[in-house]
Amino acid sequence: MGLTAFHRFQDLAREENVVFYYSGYFSQAVVSAMGDALRQRLNSCDATNVTRRKLFSVFVEMAQNVVHYSADPLTASDDADHELRRGAMWVGECDKHFYVVCANPIAREAQPKLLAKLEPLRSMTLDEIKQRYKEKLRCEGEAGSKGAGLGFLTVARDASEPIEFDFVDEPDSATTLFYLKATL
Repeated sequence: MGLTAFHRFQDLAREENVVFYYSGYFSQAVVSAMGDALRQRLNSCDATNVTRRKLFSVFVEMAQNVVHYSADPLTASDDADHELRRGAMWVGECDKHFYVVCANPIAREAQPKLLAKLEPLRSMTLDEIKQRYKEKLRCEGEAGSKGAGLGFLTVARDASEPIEFDFVDEPDSATTLFYLKATL
């Protein structure tokens, strides 16, 4: 990237009030360092403690999504303690609300399954999301899930607006870029 492109990126980040941005390979250590940086940034702003907690919770859930499910690993899939997977995250502020966006490649055939999980969350009330969350806590984890299957529910529960998502096919690849956005 030339300096001109970098300046355009910086200008766009300023226009969009981007507080934090990372693109590259994610690991638990990288997520921890990003979390520390975000926590320091949040401590210097006027956000309420509830907003900070929710923002941090959503940030961690989305970062874990990249670490566990990105279809572009740099490490072997059986190296669960030291996974490195490609993705991007950014946190911004718009109209006195924070937003968190994550993006990572997924296998194209995973898109219908994700869509089936995400689409219902967009129309559920907060009480319905909380009820589903409690039900999931009592159930066994999902097959193929590296957690309890609570990630999207946590994001939807903590968001102040319905979550947004998109899928964009990557050219010359068997993967699709999955984008998830939560506004708090």
